Amino acid sequence: MSGLPDRKEAQVKQLLEGPYPVVPTGLAAGAAARGDRLLRRRRALRRFGWAVLFAAAVAFAVWASLTRPWAGPPTGISPPLEGW
Repeated sequence: MSGLPDRKEAQVKQLLEGPYPVVPTGLAAGAAARGDRLLRRRRALRRFGWAVLFAAAVAFAVWASLTRPWAGPPTGISPPLEGW
């Protein structure tokens, strides 16, 4: 069991010391451009969602003010006149 940490430590040292892979020249610029596109798309979708939610709330308010669903249906029979 004592040999396992030394072997892992040697592998880590070899990775840290030793030849680094070549990074393509446009990799950072491409990643930044992709990240920018993702942020703009996410921001646009969030704005669109809020606009749809606001439009739905306005449409519901207009519908509710016109139809007044909280009021009961009108009765077809008027109450009898008493006291005349």
